[in-house]
Amino acid sequence: MDIGMVGLGVMGRNLALNMGDHGYSVASYNRTTSVADRFVADHPDTPGGLKAAHTPEDLAAMLDRPRRAVILVPAGGATDSTMAMLLDHFEPGDVIIDGGNAHWPDTERRVAECAAKGVHFLGSGVSGGEVGARFGPSLMPGGPRDAWDSVKPIWEAIAAKVGADGKALEGAEPGKPVDAPGAVPCTTYIGAGGSGHFVKMVHNGIEYADMQTIAEAYALLRHVAGMSPPEIGDVFERWNTTELDSYLVEITADVLRQDDPGTGEPFVDVVLDAAGQKGTGKWTAMEALDLGVATPTIGEAVFARCVSAARDERVRASEVISGPPAGDPPGAGFVEDVRSALLCAKIAAYAQGFSLIRSRSEEKGWDIDFASLARIWRGGCIIRARLLGDITAAFERDPTLPNLVLDKRFLATITDHAPAWRRVAALAAERGVPAPAFSSALAWFDAYRSARLPASLIQAQRDYFGAHTYERIDRPRGEFFHLDWPGDRSESRVK
Repeated sequence: MDIGMVGLGVMGRNLALNMGDHGYSVASYNRTTSVADRFVADHPDTPGGLKAAHTPEDLAAMLDRPRRAVILVPAGGATDSTMAMLLDHFEPGDVIIDGGNAHWPDTERRVAECAAKGVHFLGSGVSGGEVGARFGPSLMPGGPRDAWDSVKPIWEAIAAKVGADGKALEGAEPGKPVDAPGAVPCTTYIGAGGSGHFVKMVHNGIEYADMQTIAEAYALLRHVAGMSPPEIGDVFERWNTTELDSYLVEITADVLRQDDPGTGEPFVDVVLDAAGQKGTGKWTAMEALDLGVATPTIGEAVFARCVSAARDERVRASEVISGPPAGDPPGAGFVEDVRSALLCAKIAAYAQGFSLIRSRSEEKGWDIDFASLARIWRGGCIIRARLLGDITAAFERDPTLPNLVLDKRFLATITDHAPAWRRVAALAAERGVPAPAFSSALAWFDAYRSARLPASLIQAQRDYFGAHTYERIDRPRGEFFHLDWPGDRSESRVK
């Protein structure tokens, strides 16, 4: 068999079928052996062929050498135990691929543990959900180059495809490769170690921010403009023909026009307003803090979910805390202003995410190609969007671009739309509609464009109470000074 699949949950089953449709034979193993038997029995006509393995020994014996096997089990201890199980039966040169949402430091450790036994470990981010896994995900592999070379033909076959125009190619029948001039698979080698899972983590952080800004746009149209969910759905459908063209904007239009089958009410009105999260957004925010990279829009998106989860407290607070008056209806240009704000906030989220990836890539020596990374996010993944074509072009023009907002095209876009962005952020605060992602993105942009910030005061305060020293604008960076402050007020003296 060409490759093994360990773990036959929704993602594992669909990825195995995707491989089978492209002519690859898949040995399928699940801890509950009846699951593997049923899976194979349910899909007898898969072109590549499926077989069930009942034991790890069976799996290893079935696989062509060098062996290749994908792990798709819950991240953490389950992945470690599955890897250990495979290592008992794999040999030097074999390849283990983790397709789960692993924390990238765990992947770094697993790469080293497998290397000690001569086995290659590849941590591959998989984005696109269950439909993407079945018909074409975005795949982000990181680890030893030899491991990538081994799985590259399979990964390029099963990945989503984009055409020469940068648009995702859809509608291909299972088992039939996309045949279009210039079609590009949405996968590429990311780099060594845990780089693949790192960029998948940041992808999810950007996804958090993207979803939050869309939710804030909806809230403003609903509570300030007084529009109904179906009306707002129509707005999002129109927006999806503009620069905002993206998977998330597209599905938002569908969600907002969906009625609840039981009550007939707008579906969004019967869904409890408590957003869940699985941790990748939090990991992204924590990485930003660790590296000292400003990603406030991603961070605010995580905190917004935390606030939403405290629903009982919010309901109690709403009974005793009043907000500002509703105010007059907004002007005729309000809907377009919200579109501009959403566009600018989305650009800020991508800019922050790519800055975070650059920082970790430089620290680890991964040498990530940002144009290629943006290119493989154009199809298959949740954050696929027209903007990614512009991001690809920006990094092709300047691979060393420190921040997307410095690219001439993005700078022109933000310059054109910033007045509307400011109006929307101000009106949201005035009307009491929480818009933390819109507001934090704007504050980040204003801070980034400022040659001088009030941080000078903060550093002076630190020197005053703690003798933490300061640098001077009239001296080279790296020279530190301390002022002998009058009085007995420094932290050291008080103690």
